[in-house]
Amino acid sequence: MSAAFALRHYQPGDEDASVALWLRTWQATYPELDFAERLDWWRARWRDELLTVAQVVVAEAVIAEAGGVMIGFVTVDAKTLYLDQIVVAPEHWGSGVGVALVAEAKRISPRGLDLDVNTDNARAIAFYEKCGFVVTGDGKNSISGKPVHRMSWRP
Repeated sequence: MSAAFALRHYQPGDEDASVALWLRTWQATYPELDFAERLDWWRARWRDELLTVAQVVVAEAVIAEAGGVMIGFVTVDAKTLYLDQIVVAPEHWGSGVGVALVAEAKRISPRGLDLDVNTDNARAIAFYEKCGFVVTGDGKNSISGKPVHRMSWRP
């Protein structure tokens, strides 16, 4: 699906839509995991960890009769250069929304960006490479224990 979309800054009233989109997107990526059981953890992490340090930019589909509908977001901590989350609704994968969100992340953090991506997420790795990121290290996700690549973009 492709739709006209606009980027805007996160607003406090966006929390429920952000958490729901995160859940739906990760469930599509890893259907064998039950992300619904992690909902309370994610909401606490969103409020207590991400929103306290990161700038959040939201992508909304522009639908005249419905106003804007959230179809993606990115979180960026410009101090640490860390891009913690980039989420795009599965029906908008490949539509340019993710590329626009990464471009906005680069604008927010012009010195560079770092992120961790699960090594088994080939689709995401290919996307980040297309956006100019390279693998700069390997490690483990501190929460899941899954192996991750550290990927970085520098201007």
